[in-house]
Amino acid sequence: MIATIIGLGLIGGSFALALKDQGLADRVIGVDRDPAHAAKALELGLVDELLPLDAAVDASDLVVLAIPVNAIPLQAVKILNRVDRQVVMDMGSTKEELCEVISQHARRGRFVATHPMWGTEYSGPEAAVRGAFTGRSVVICQGDRSDPDALAQVEEIYSRIGMPILRMEPEEHDLHAAYVSHISQITSYALALTVLEKEREEEAIFALAGGGFESTVRLAKSSGEMWIPILLKNKYNVLDVLREHIHQLQIMRHMIERDDAEGLQSAIRKANSIRRIIH
Repeated sequence: MIATIIGLGLIGGSFALALKDQGLADRVIGVDRDPAHAAKALELGLVDELLPLDAAVDASDLVVLAIPVNAIPLQAVKILNRVDRQVVMDMGSTKEELCEVISQHARRGRFVATHPMWGTEYSGPEAAVRGAFTGRSVVICQGDRSDPDALAQVEEIYSRIGMPILRMEPEEHDLHAAYVSHISQITSYALALTVLEKEREEEAIFALAGGGFESTVRLAKSSGEMWIPILLKNKYNVLDVLREHIHQLQIMRHMIERDDAEGLQSAIRKANSIRRIIH
């Protein structure tokens, strides 16, 4: 199989490594709008060659979109306009708009909408990680709208990589993603901004930062180039969960103001039950 990866950052680069390491692709072609990213991906061996988009699509059996979510729908349409036998898939964090945009395309069946639930705070080709996706879940949306052979090929790839497959409708996916992923990102950014605003002496931050602070604020290192489109494309779900998050913060603030130890204990005990979901 010849695969083209469009977008050679953290996700695209890591997926390229997975295809190579699992023997799923005989050759991986890279496409990236940033010449420096493309050159680095080639230097690091993430891809075997670089080609312009049209030439890469024509030469491929599998085309993977690993670019910011605001660019995926239009790029998906352009690629579907060009493909015949090829399978096209995306790895974006939002799905409703994408699935709506391609819904009436004559070659809709060649597309498989996916979201592997993995990422780090780093970006660029240098951030690519071997074995990144193993054991992580992947969501496939509207699999019934994909041609059986296209769906089977993508499912086989994810299974070989070691990713359990979940099936959701696009609207369901975007709602759940807001609650389990996007709100975490906003919270991390907000915490980092809070600390930077209140703590003017950086040395004190470094000296006092413990594991809890580091793990909570880790995501604040993430690139805005990736996250701004995600937050804006999923804005209504994000705003909904953000309202609830702010509400919960206000409740805890009022408890602290009133020295309500019993209320805090009850809230914390309820929060502890998250162990049933996340071990």
